[in-house]
Amino acid sequence: MAAERTFVKTQHEAKDARVTETIVGPEMSTPDSDEETVSTVPDNIFLDPKVLAHYQKVYEDAKYECRHVLDPNLVWTREEERKLVRKLDWHVCLWACTMFFALQVDRGNLTQAVSGNMLVDLKLTTNDYDTGNTIFLVSFLLAELPSQLISKKIGPDRWIPTQMTLWSIVAISQMALSGRKSFFATRSLLGILEGGFIPDIVLWLSYFYTGHELPIRLSFFWTALSVTGIITSLLAFAIFHLDGVHGIAGWRYLFLIEGLVTLSVGIASFFLMPASAVQTKTWFRPKGWFTDRELGIVVNRVLRDDPSKGDMHNRMAITPKRLWRSLTDFDLWPIYALGLIAYIPQAPVSYYMTLSLRHLGFNSFQTNLLTIPSTVGFIIMLLTLTWFSERLRERTFVAIFQPIWTLPCVIALRFWPGSLKEPWGTYALMTVLLSYPYCHAILVCVAAFPFPFDRLLTANLQGMDIEKLGIRANALGVGSLMVQVGGVISANIYRSDDAPLYHRGNTVLIIINILVIILFVLTKLYYVSRNRWKAKKWAALTEEERIDYMENTTDQGNKRLDFIFAH
Repeated sequence: MAAERTFVKTQHEAKDARVTETIVGPEMSTPDSDEETVSTVPDNIFLDPKVLAHYQKVYEDAKYECRHVLDPNLVWTREEERKLVRKLDWHVCLWACTMFFALQVDRGNLTQAVSGNMLVDLKLTTNDYDTGNTIFLVSFLLAELPSQLISKKIGPDRWIPTQMTLWSIVAISQMALSGRKSFFATRSLLGILEGGFIPDIVLWLSYFYTGHELPIRLSFFWTALSVTGIITSLLAFAIFHLDGVHGIAGWRYLFLIEGLVTLSVGIASFFLMPASAVQTKTWFRPKGWFTDRELGIVVNRVLRDDPSKGDMHNRMAITPKRLWRSLTDFDLWPIYALGLIAYIPQAPVSYYMTLSLRHLGFNSFQTNLLTIPSTVGFIIMLLTLTWFSERLRERTFVAIFQPIWTLPCVIALRFWPGSLKEPWGTYALMTVLLSYPYCHAILVCVAAFPFPFDRLLTANLQGMDIEKLGIRANALGVGSLMVQVGGVISANIYRSDDAPLYHRGNTVLIIINILVIILFVLTKLYYVSRNRWKAKKWAALTEEERIDYMENTTDQGNKRLDFIFAH
């Protein structure tokens, strides 16, 4: 244990080890009051002249847009930082949630449309519905990396509003659907245009927040998804009352009205997404968001939290070579595997919620209102789990609550004798299942790069220099792709020949759910053992050997002995 504690206090110290800086200028001082205490951030490594010179060169070579604001001697009070974070939440986090709301409106309104007579009107089967979901997910998956490459080249502030505007037009066009071909075509176009949006928006968030602050902001981000479900359910309830007006079906009005909502958000995003903290001043916002002092605090607090955030500028592209190196990094395979299967057990029930309620005898108005309680439960559990994880500084064993919650519900669905005879009991069971503690808000956390997968992955890639940075970004992209592959699998578990009880499908979900629990445990054990192995090797080195290793080793990124895996 002593060796491991010493090991943690190396150059690349674990991110969760937070300290309170009380440095005023280049000299140490003891603050007279809490008001003078500098905000809690990791050790200010830039006070070391060698480290400062190194990163100044790195930032200059990378043409990092905020490099001129780097100031190792800048200090600020806790109250200043609290006020600044509130300002960031108002300008950055709130609008990110608004954009995510717009995404989910167009991504999730298909389940509301099928609660009406969409499938009947278009002469589609439930297998066609599954195929449409699969086409969307595959298109989304295939567009993920290209979209992120475009975003990293031209900047998320340009690409995201463009994406939103384009997919809104496609979403509106769905009101003219005529059959299978048009249904499949619009599903594919929506997937292509929406692919990469979530990683891109988290990249933009990461420009303004520290790694410690991102998880709770991302829980707000995912809460926006659930709030969207509530709002659009209520909106669908109202819109379906237009069914038959001017001879137009209610589900067609749904696509039209909700598409227009997204389009308005997309257009507004061109004006509300600055490229970075130093680029908030523009012709329509002449004063910008920050004073000069606030700008210095924003940039320096982020860089002190993670110096590698300046290793790329916000218009720098990523290469395929780095993607391959990410794929072959065996230390990340447990995370990729979790991304593949962790979210499968809940997805089929979510996809079929409205169809199942209609089958149980509820009408379209009742169905859209009945989806709201599970959404409220989802929000509560999401925020609670994220808070609990940050409170305990534990990731894997907190995130495992998701499959543990889901397992008994899926078992009950498989063997529930009253699935058709007791609609309210079946509805209650589905509601409890879909109120599960969603662990993605714990796992998703990107430092400053476009390919978010999860907190575990991000933390396990800290400490890379400029050459390794692209590998981290691509590794996050691989993780995100694995989540999408899992989505494709989940969209094909419930099939029409297994309806209406889906015994075969629920049996598959039980097996996958058990595998997820096992994988969480194995992931925890793997990273604990890897850290112990590294600690043992590190402890065997003399002080001179450690210095020589840190300066001259050819080990890269998470293969370095002075690198700690977060778990």
